[in-house]
Amino acid sequence: MEDCQALEDWRKIITAQFVGLSRPQSAVLAMWSFAVALLGSCGVTSVAALVGLLTDRSDETAFQQLREWYWDAPHKKGRRRAELDVSGCFLPLLKWVVRLWPPGEKRIALAIDATTLGDKFTVLAICLLYRQTAIPLAWRVTRSHESGTWKPHWLGLLASLQGAIPADWLTIVTADRGLYADWLYKAICACGWHPFLRINTGGKYHLPTKRGYKPLSLLVPQPNMSWRGRAICFTGRPLACTLLADWDSKYKDPCLIVTDLPPTEADVNWYKLRSWIESEFKDVKSGEFQWQRTRMSDPGRAERLWLVLAVATLRRVATAPESLAPTDEMDPASSTPLSKPRRPPRLSVARSGWISLLAQLLRGHPLPTMRLNPGPWPGDHTAPRNLLL
Repeated sequence: MEDCQALEDWRKIITAQFVGLSRPQSAVLAMWSFAVALLGSCGVTSVAALVGLLTDRSDETAFQQLREWYWDAPHKKGRRRAELDVSGCFLPLLKWVVRLWPPGEKRIALAIDATTLGDKFTVLAICLLYRQTAIPLAWRVTRSHESGTWKPHWLGLLASLQGAIPADWLTIVTADRGLYADWLYKAICACGWHPFLRINTGGKYHLPTKRGYKPLSLLVPQPNMSWRGRAICFTGRPLACTLLADWDSKYKDPCLIVTDLPPTEADVNWYKLRSWIESEFKDVKSGEFQWQRTRMSDPGRAERLWLVLAVATLRRVATAPESLAPTDEMDPASSTPLSKPRRPPRLSVARSGWISLLAQLLRGHPLPTMRLNPGPWPGDHTAPRNLLL
């Protein structure tokens, strides 16, 4: 790897961040993620061709080394080949993100969601929400249509990330209404984080000071109305929580959020961050890294490849310069634009990071310094509408 200084520098960074990996594992993860970030493809054939050129080795040698990295132990050559435990990389990955966070910024937004790859895989993922995209932090890959509950997987993923985010930071965890469960709400609270979970309007609630349940649909009966306060939600498994309700006239239905934050400290607009995880799922597949073309069929191998995609995503977004990255004024999650966009159409933060990385390397410069700057959250510059307490 000494023939490519940028790749050698990247290997040192990977080794420092993932101290639990063996030296060979760190080296191959560096090659994998470096090539994927540059190519915009996770196809092993293309990656092996680039790695071969960068490291002065044959395509066949690089190809075999890359494949063995995500194989399980029985399929590797030699008796001492260790199998990569990808779950052991989740906590170091989040700690890396925290170290890249700007000084003085003490808010982080996460999302949990599932995405599918045809009839092959379902990926359960916890991601960091960042400037209209997301960075995978922890994930579990299962076969599509696999029977059984997702509860053990979600609980395991949440547990794998505990201890990385400082306790005095505000950490919200968003999820769409299809994933709401009382055990998920409690598990997020147990991490020291704040659930920000959307629920359906078909349930019921009652106020702590009043008797009798009322339909949730009556909270905001018409568009351009908001409500927030303490409430008891659901009749079957009652949940004492802060309930946020908002009906933006741009949408067909109102948005109902349950959280443990005090009503005066929670903003329903924060839920708009959740949509950014969908942009990341698109980037992993057809948008940037072309994972939809994979011929993998084993979930364990796919989980290890997702570590490559997560690191490549972080490399790109943490490289994006402010001059190219999406601006807050163009943030589609904001309810009111702050000013006229500088240029249409805008680049995604992942694409702008890729361009910056290419430009630096083509000019013979060292790898760009990685930094994260999340910017304001939706609602930071907007006034509430018709708020009822």
